Amino acid sequence: MDIFFTDPTDVPLPPDEVRIRQFVASPWPDGRRVSVSLHITPFQKPPSGEISITNAVGDELANISIIETVDPKMEFTLHLRGAEIISPLQVNASLFYVRDDSEPADHQEIPYELRERNRVDQLTVVINLETSDQP
Repeated sequence: MDIFFTDPTDVPLPPDEVRIRQFVASPWPDGRRVSVSLHITPFQKPPSGEISITNAVGDELANISIIETVDPKMEFTLHLRGAEIISPLQVNASLFYVRDDSEPADHQEIPYELRERNRVDQLTVVINLETSDQP
């Protein structure tokens, strides 16, 4: 018996063609958490990404780093930090690949977060905490 967990007609794409298919952010009723759903196209090479939430004055309230995901469908709950959560909130998602050739000539290891990135897609959604429903 053959079992397939992915759609066989959904062809994995090379890094420069990987895109965000769906990005949804929903505030929790408590006003201190945000549910985030990120679906991306199938990929040949695992992408990395970041999701961040900023308030109306640009202060970062939450962030998450995704390192070479193996799953194109991801869901997270981000906890908002800080005392002043001023609506509307901007929820930003970006997908990128770390350049393989970003190693220096002297072959010293560069920390992952400092390596050069090739961004392939990004998207921003805006949410208001006053209109929160059950996520």
